[in-house]
Formats: sequence, structure tokens, C-alpha cells
Amino acid sequence: MEWQDDAIVIGIRRLGESDVILEAMTREHGRHLGVVRGGRSRRLQPALQAGNSLIVSWRARIDEQLGHFSIEPTRMRAATYMGHREALYAVTCISSLLRLLPERDPHPTLYDALKIILDALDHEPLAAPLLVRFELAILGELGFGLDLSECAATGSREDLIYVSPKSGRAVSAHAGAPYRDRLFRLPDFLLDRGDPGHPTMSDIAAGLALTGFFLERHVFGARNVPVPEAREAIVALYREGKGDKPDD
Repeated sequence: MEWQDDAIVIGIRRLGESDVILEAMTREHGRHLGVVRGGRSRRLQPALQAGNSLIVSWRARIDEQLGHFSIEPTRMRAATYMGHREALYAVTCISSLLRLLPERDPHPTLYDALKIILDALDHEPLAAPLLVRFELAILGELGFGLDLSECAATGSREDLIYVSPKSGRAVSAHAGAPYRDRLFRLPDFLLDRGDPGHPTMSDIAAGLALTGFFLERHVFGARNVPVPEAREAIVALYREGKGDKPDD
């Protein structure tokens, strides 16, 4: 068995003295693992950092085996994240979220979104809002997508400012007014309103609260998986008003 694919590094695990097991998100073969011979060498270690892009060739005698990867780096993003706390938190959290996907289950649309997001993370103020968008994409791929296109009560596409915790659907200002204390706020940047390139700190906090609730309900809690520490660190930054964003 043999194939070649575009891939993004999720993480590695040590195997013996010099080898590693590479965990990668590939475009056509999903989340996939394989041994990289000499992966702990000075030559290969820089390429095997989370967030980097590779071309991987996977080989095994039969499909069920772990198999071996040979790698060719194509984009070394990881170094650009160093020294940027939110970017590092976001990459770590994204890697944890990708591990929720079934192994070898293709998600090409999610892979393409992941690549775009990783390319933009070196602009640190975008790290948290991009993480929120990725979490929405993960929820959708796992079958728990939110519907932010129209009001759940009226069908209107105007003035959507809430999300129902029961249905995961948007709610308009008028329909949601009597229940506003029980609804999530729908931040402007998730509907590309306002200035999507510069969401406020309160909008980002609202986005993290929104996706965090549905991830806990449908994914983390359901699987008895702890919330990634990196995500909690980002949430704490915005709860304390220390995120890299101007406030309202």
C-alpha cells in the first residue's frame, strides 16, 4: 500500500531513540499516523512541528498497519508562531480538536479551512477569532453544526444577534428579546458584520463562549474528554481583558 498527500503536522510521539510517530491531517486521507525514521534528527525535527505543511508519502504492507511516512516540508509555519502566545495556544488547541476526528476519515473541506487559518495565525490578533471559526467548522464536520443563517423563530435573515443554546440556531433581536438572558450573543465577526478583521475583545469572548458551550455539550462532555488547556488559556485572556484586541 502506498499513497502521497498534502499534510499538516498535528504532533509527534517519540518511538525509540531516533524515530517518531507522526500524526498529520492529510487532505484526502484524513487524520493519519505513521512512523518517520530519524524523525528526532536535527534535519527533520524542525519540519515536524505542529502547524507545518508537508508532502507525505505513506507506505505499508497492508492498509491496517501503522506504516511509514517519508516527508517533504512545503511550509514551515511553526517558527512564525514562536513568541506569540495566542498563536501558540490556537495551534495547540486546533491540534487537540483535530484528534477528535476519526482516524483516516477524509475531511478535505476542513483541511482547506485549516490551511487558510494556519497561514493567518502569524497575525496574532486574529488567532482567537480564527480559532472560533475553526471550532464552528469542527462542530459541523462532527455533525453538530450551528445554523447562523436565519432566525429560528421567524425565518428572518435580518438583525441576527443571538444563538439558542437548545437548537444551535440564530435568533433575531426582536424574537429573542424576551429570552435574551437565556441566549448566547452572536458576535458580528461570525456573520462578517462590522469589521471582521478587527473584532472587539467582547465579541471574541462571546464567540469563545458560544463554541465552547456546544463543544462541551456534544464533544468533550459526551466523550469524557477534558477541554484543552490551551483553549482555557485563551478564554482566560479574554475573560480578564488581556487578549490582543482593542475593546469596544
